[in-house]
Amino acid sequence: MPPEMVLQLRRVSKDFATQRAVANVSLEIPRGAFFSLLGPSGCGKTTILRMVAGFETPTSGEIWLNGQRIDALPPYQRNVNTVFQSYALFPHLTVQGNIEFGLRHRPVKGSDDFAKGSDDFNRVADVLKQVRLEAKASRRPSELSGGERQRVALARAIILRPDVLLLDEPLSALDPQLRKQVRGELRDLQRRVGVTFLFVTHDQEEALSMSDQIAVMNAGALEQVGTPREIYARPRTRFVADFLGAMNWIDGVGVRPEAVYITPEGRKAVVTGVTYLGSFCHIAMALESGETIHAQVAPGLAYTAGQTVCFTWNREDEVRL
Repeated sequence: MPPEMVLQLRRVSKDFATQRAVANVSLEIPRGAFFSLLGPSGCGKTTILRMVAGFETPTSGEIWLNGQRIDALPPYQRNVNTVFQSYALFPHLTVQGNIEFGLRHRPVKGSDDFAKGSDDFNRVADVLKQVRLEAKASRRPSELSGGERQRVALARAIILRPDVLLLDEPLSALDPQLRKQVRGELRDLQRRVGVTFLFVTHDQEEALSMSDQIAVMNAGALEQVGTPREIYARPRTRFVADFLGAMNWIDGVGVRPEAVYITPEGRKAVVTGVTYLGSFCHIAMALESGETIHAQVAPGLAYTAGQTVCFTWNREDEVRL
């Protein structure tokens, strides 16, 4: 049985005064998926997010949510929430106060909604537990780490039970080590709560490590949609191949550096550089033709600049476009 599509973009375009930011994009996002829009700055991914949220109106095309066309609806009539890069927490409210904010400001609410044992009271307690902030419910944002502030922003959005949660590069403000930790937490949280995530990033490693599906964008258009493994191992365009990680192009054939092996026999090259990166060494080599080839080898293998070596690769690792 095919998955149910919670969000659909049908031939959506967005024109600004000086450029076309989004060009004829069609997407289908399954319910419960972690779906990423990946591409360089200015490729149109954030504009798509803003159109889904209702902050921008498409120049043409349609946006459908749960079988209802929403591109003409104001933001407050769409059951989507956004987590911004800055998190936009209220500094005067506690963690619990920030999380409760959306529930307390619904158009219709009862005076006893937050009485102990009520549905809203239990929802707040459950979400605090899901984001592992029960012990810090009374703290204010200034007393939290960057990762904890991000979890508060996520909890504030999730508690409203959106059909789609929109995340605009939410890890960009974190230091590199914390980003790796938080992205694992973010993926685990999405699996636990089951909310559809539409995640915008320019970071290939983030998208590959967290997503069920990735849409790669370039200059406002879709280049390829697929699972992380599909788009990395079988890119359909030269742009996708190069954007999703380092790629050697040898006689028109693409080979990832990790698929290049230095061997006793094979094609000859001269080592031009060796970079130690902990779990592996990055070897740069030059062919007689002047082309540069890159390989990844075990850190215990010793190579030096100026050394002549041979290399090869397996045919099944080739990318042919």
